[in-house]
Amino acid sequence: MMNTSSSNLETRPSLLQELRSFEKGGFFDFGHPLLNRIAESFLKAAGIGAIQAVSREAYFTATEGLDSSSGGIPPEIARNKKHHFPDLRGENNTKSLEAMVKHTGKESLQWGLAAGVYSGLTYGLTEARGAHDWKNSAVAGAITGVALALTSEGSSHEQIVQGAITGAAISTAANLLSGIF
Repeated sequence: MMNTSSSNLETRPSLLQELRSFEKGGFFDFGHPLLNRIAESFLKAAGIGAIQAVSREAYFTATEGLDSSSGGIPPEIARNKKHHFPDLRGENNTKSLEAMVKHTGKESLQWGLAAGVYSGLTYGLTEARGAHDWKNSAVAGAITGVALALTSEGSSHEQIVQGAITGAAISTAANLLSGIF
């Protein structure tokens, strides 16, 4: 009996092997490559967004205790430092945790939205046009930039246009430079 259970444990793939298998097969199978690509992009980017949001807040919290007069933080940085989670200093730990989860979730959704929209648009445009080129990247980047600008608080017409231009520029540059490196 003991040998059977130990042999079952030995044949199971390791965590590293399972993670490597995701690169080949993906996380999801919704029956269509477009849906699979959108879902996978959303999930991966949302996780990255959550890590980024929490680590940024951890950095600000850690550096907040340093006194700029003792040589900790230069005055020009300390003056411009702004918490992205303003409600994190709640009345108690529960309120602080709720604020962090809320803001981290929002940022995760924004990152996931950007990745899902961009990935879906580039796939769809490639299928529709029959080519993957800078034009697809520019359109997908512009629409993704607009989507991100619309999810930010108090978005104005100028912010939406700036998001479209920035998204198109970054996406096009990435596409054009991908062949060089």
